[in-house]
Amino acid sequence: MNESTGDGVRRIASVIRVRPEKLEEYKRLHADPWPGVLDRLRACNISNYSIFLHEELLFSYFEYRGTDFDADMARMSRDPITQEWWRLTDPCQERLPGTPEGRQWTEIPSIFFLE
Repeated sequence: MNESTGDGVRRIASVIRVRPEKLEEYKRLHADPWPGVLDRLRACNISNYSIFLHEELLFSYFEYRGTDFDADMARMSRDPITQEWWRLTDPCQERLPGTPEGRQWTEIPSIFFLE
């Protein structure tokens, strides 16, 4: 789930499990993300993107400032650089039970927001 505010920002949080044997690889990739991946995130109206690690769980947070989230996400998924990045990062992750088909990360609902 996500948090929409009167300022037009959608705040989206998600969670996924990192495979313990792939943790160092995942951390290495994210220590030096590809410029093309970062450019595509920005072009798709994503900002303030963070990924946190707690034991074997990855928690992500980002803000979406566009007008058509589904279209921007579809555009991102068609990007060849992003697809190659996902080919490296997806095997490091394990989808959680209940994650909708076609999604890698599980969105989690917001229950509190202080601006």
